[in-house]
Amino acid sequence: MTHLDPPGGHGRPAVPSANAAEALARCVSVEPAKFAASHWGHTPLLSRAAELPNASGFADLLSPADADDLLSRRGLRTPFLRVAKDGQLVPAARWTGGGGAGAEIGDQVLDERVLEQYASGATLVLQGLHRIWPPLVDFARDLGLALNQPLQINAYLTPAGSQGFATHYDTHDVFVLQVDGRKHWRIHPPVLPDPLEKQPWGGRADEVGATAQGQAALDVVLAPGDALYLPRGWLHSAQAQDASSLHLTVGIRALTRYALVEELLALAAEDQRLRASLPFGTDVADPDAIEPELTETVEALRDWLLRADPGAVAARLRQRAWPAARPAPIRPLAQADAVAALHADSRVTLRPGLRWQLVPHGSDSVALRLFDRTITLPGDCEAAARVLLSGAVTRVGDLPGLPDDADRVTLTRRLLREAVLVPA
Repeated sequence: MTHLDPPGGHGRPAVPSANAAEALARCVSVEPAKFAASHWGHTPLLSRAAELPNASGFADLLSPADADDLLSRRGLRTPFLRVAKDGQLVPAARWTGGGGAGAEIGDQVLDERVLEQYASGATLVLQGLHRIWPPLVDFARDLGLALNQPLQINAYLTPAGSQGFATHYDTHDVFVLQVDGRKHWRIHPPVLPDPLEKQPWGGRADEVGATAQGQAALDVVLAPGDALYLPRGWLHSAQAQDASSLHLTVGIRALTRYALVEELLALAAEDQRLRASLPFGTDVADPDAIEPELTETVEALRDWLLRADPGAVAARLRQRAWPAARPAPIRPLAQADAVAALHADSRVTLRPGLRWQLVPHGSDSVALRLFDRTITLPGDCEAAARVLLSGAVTRVGDLPGLPDDADRVTLTRRLLREAVLVPA
């Protein structure tokens, strides 16, 4: 998988590839190249705990005790929790309320009401854990780098013998990581291969239900430490066995070729032929009236597509994809202290997981593109900036291309303040 290689200046973060490789190895029992060729986007992969490198399983990422802590002591609010029972979501009003003095906002998770729901057989879904639980923040970043795709991570806590959701499919690929307990999974082939986000399973509920009655392609019980990869579109249902179950679901929000189509169509608005009005009085409900216009439109679109600029498409995809995968968190107070105390002997490094591009900007400056903004730097800073962006730990006084330490400190301080760099 080429995205495990060092960055080439096209937006891949400069981080140790071992971190990304280790994260992927925790999820699949085959080599990355085989996973990419034989399973990615095509077929499920079951990886038993004995086939994976981490003998302790996944409890280091989120244990049942950790989940209890989130549900009771962290002031959790919607939408970071969903509750499901008998295939339906339980309205949030049944398990949320105000948090007491100084925390009166009414959408906070109430532990006693969550207990009531869970004890009656409801499944608890902790959502967005890649944003709020530190071990999963780091794991999501590393696995996202391995796959070169943005991720989301949810946790499912299901009482013994219960099933939170009926057979359905997801519109994104998933890794299922069984943390605690055992869960019975039934997997069926897609009724709609490679569904888009705008094509959820509810629109094909009858097909899904009928297919679920047939023989399963995979009928397995996941035990602690087991992992399961499911491409988008594969039907699945899961039921906890004789004890409660906790598993993590890593959702992979992969871009598709349809995303290219969407961006091409957005750019096609530049073509005057495609902006032209239909003839006066055209009956748009009449196929015969529409046919000549459709023919001319298809010809105009084909002509425009042959001239489409890959750079313009890539720029639009960057704006869509980069904000979906945040870099590593920074500590604002410590970062501010580092800015104030910076000197030539200070050591800094690139913020882990940060995507960037450094490109010419005018005749005497360069533009540093980030996931949320663009920074303009003097052209004579380019050599030093590239060293700082390489991901290596760098002593400020060793930066090339600048005349003195004062300029080196000024550049480094700017990039620390912009959260591009962090203290080493």
